[in-house]
Amino acid sequence: MAAAKYKEQDFLEYVIKALVDTPEAVKVDRKVDEMGVLLTLKIDKADMGKIIGRNGNTAKAIRSLLRVVGLKNQARVNLKIEEPEGGRPALSVSKEASVDEVVDDLKL
Repeated sequence: MAAAKYKEQDFLEYVIKALVDTPEAVKVDRKVDEMGVLLTLKIDKADMGKIIGRNGNTAKAIRSLLRVVGLKNQARVNLKIEEPEGGRPALSVSKEASVDEVVDDLKL
């Protein structure tokens, strides 16, 4: 049995697939609870930057558009963007370099 599609889910899939390089990897899950509609977006790791945008501006714009679609359908719509596996590199702790090592690297 195919999952029922809803306007906000269709809209989100359409917009995201137009922005990414791998549209076949786009998956949108929809859940409804007392807070409204929650759309969870899963995309390819390589496309994450395109969807988030500089300073998160693209994601903010997508969320604003979803709110408008939700208002039109009398629903509160929220978007959660799931981070793909290996999405963020692990923070590496480096040892502090001594002054001598830094000067040697400069090759003065």
